[in-house]
Amino acid sequence: MVVDYENDIKNCVEVLKQGGVILYPTDTVWGLGCDALNEAAAEKIFNIKRRTKEKSMIVLLPSARDVLQYAATPPPDIIAIIENFDTPTTVIYENALGFPPKVVNKDGSIAIRVTTDPFCKALLKRFRRPVISTSANTSGATTPSIFKQVDKEITSAVDYVVKYRQDDTVARAPSRLVRVDGDGDIEILRK
Repeated sequence: MVVDYENDIKNCVEVLKQGGVILYPTDTVWGLGCDALNEAAAEKIFNIKRRTKEKSMIVLLPSARDVLQYAATPPPDIIAIIENFDTPTTVIYENALGFPPKVVNKDGSIAIRVTTDPFCKALLKRFRRPVISTSANTSGATTPSIFKQVDKEITSAVDYVVKYRQDDTVARAPSRLVRVDGDGDIEILRK
């Protein structure tokens, strides 16, 4: 079965280029996204979520090799580590590179997930920049694992709502969250 999300990709890229916010299905839950290198766009997401600026957000990348461009001190074997994950996994890296202050944690770290989802990969490759991925809910509310769980307040606050996967009924869980130290040892922060 061929899945057609070309119009969604085109519309998302246009909105992201203009500093807008999208509501989209990720490899985990439904998320809010924007250009991760655009501080004003990130500010919009904080406002939509009513989230404090102290909480940093996850950034999606299309390939393990891309991590080298955005993390200053990843372990030497990080590409192999990422490629061996068998579940969506977000990795916290020390010393983020190139992101605006609002996207980076106050300790200088950045949370990055290399996605294997076909829609997200296509979007990231077409946009050619990292995209924020944070759950599509207001701070403290339940994370929407399927589209029909997304609050109307969220859908009305974004610039584009992706049509692809709106009919999904299978719930997905948030990503595993880990920290990988300089020796490549993995500390699991969220299963």
